[in-house]
Amino acid sequence: MQASEAGTVRRLLTSAFADDGRVADLVEALTARPEDVGLPLVAESAGTVVGYTQLSRGWIDADRQLVEALVLSPLAVAPAHQRRGIGRALSDAAVEQARQLGAPAVFLEGDPKYYAKLGWQPAGAQGFTAPSVRIPDAAFRVVVLPARQPWMTGALVYNDTFWSLDCVGLRQ
Repeated sequence: MQASEAGTVRRLLTSAFADDGRVADLVEALTARPEDVGLPLVAESAGTVVGYTQLSRGWIDADRQLVEALVLSPLAVAPAHQRRGIGRALSDAAVEQARQLGAPAVFLEGDPKYYAKLGWQPAGAQGFTAPSVRIPDAAFRVVVLPARQPWMTGALVYNDTFWSLDCVGLRQ
């Protein structure tokens, strides 16, 4: 993401998530990490940013060893541009980016009805455990990629940015 897009992305995220900027703060902190693994993905319409997603580093705490994996968070589409395939296109592009990076899996927490339509499977059924008890089983989703080996199962570990900003699971 270019510096000139940062304010636009922040407004998009705040609008899409109807929050006080918490998700936008997460994005800014994740993109500032020195080991940023993937490029943020931005969707535009008529020169305006209408969608955004990014991948960040996480790990699978497998019995054999810690395995680097990726987390898709957030996925946002401007409310006026929803239901036009932008979210699907961003999700597909992120999964393809993860495949090209050689990741064994990509995880997210989100609406199970929406993400099931995009091909995201329940992660628990694939042998993974959510990083927090605040993540409902149905919301913990995964796309398993060709680099995954059968032994690569276990708990997903988010990077510390998610924890330090308290952006894990549901908050009441």
